Amino acid sequence: MERQKPIGIFDSGVGGLSIGHAIRTALPEEDLMYFADLGFSPYGVKATPIIRERSEYIVNFLINQGCKAVVVACNTATVNTISDLRSKFSIPIFGVEPGIKPAALQSKTGVIGVLATQQTLESDSFQQLKTTYSKMVTIETMACPEFVSLVENLNHNGDKATDVAEHYIRPLLSAGSDQIILGCTHFSFLISAINKVVGGEATIIDTATPVAMEVSRRLHALNLENLNSTQGKAAFWTSGNVANVIGPMSELWGSGINVSEISP
Repeated sequence: MERQKPIGIFDSGVGGLSIGHAIRTALPEEDLMYFADLGFSPYGVKATPIIRERSEYIVNFLINQGCKAVVVACNTATVNTISDLRSKFSIPIFGVEPGIKPAALQSKTGVIGVLATQQTLESDSFQQLKTTYSKMVTIETMACPEFVSLVENLNHNGDKATDVAEHYIRPLLSAGSDQIILGCTHFSFLISAINKVVGGEATIIDTATPVAMEVSRRLHALNLENLNSTQGKAAFWTSGNVANVIGPMSELWGSGINVSEISP
């Protein structure tokens, strides 16, 4: 039955596991299939045509594995490919994008800050989003390339992570930002370091939970939610080297897992 098919999730690396956690919490009965495209990571420095080609390849792969829906758990891939993917595939395709709208609506100072990859910040989609809400607030942005590598290398909870967060976030706070938007799914795993820097100076906006809620709403509306009462299973794939990735993925997922490798 369609309802019992898994939900596919993919990212350039391990950051999208934060979306996986949120979906597991919101929809514990759903089977999940996660694809870490570490053979082509990071996406944040890749040209748009390459990101589109990889995203289409991975969605095809997940559909061939029986997925009933796919979540593009990567801000860079979302802003560069989501419209194209939705036009090419008939299953529900979900994306993530920086939470500028809620930040703009909540801001008291009229200044909000966005942490993201350079590719996301330069994308047409983000620029359109920025133009729309710049009428309401001043939008400060910061490209954070070191954040991704900190998470991928499991250095996201140490002093180095706090130092890097200070470097990226302090200018946004100094500019008056009272909302700090996490514009990359990797950044959710840096929440401890980010909180140390932000303190009570700003509200941190992470889109993982709203994405999971939207997946739940759409699956229900389409009669695709799994009605079983048992805990769903999770399968993991990577285009990288399993020996290198299984440790980080297991730690970030919170339990030992098996990871299958496919050729990049």
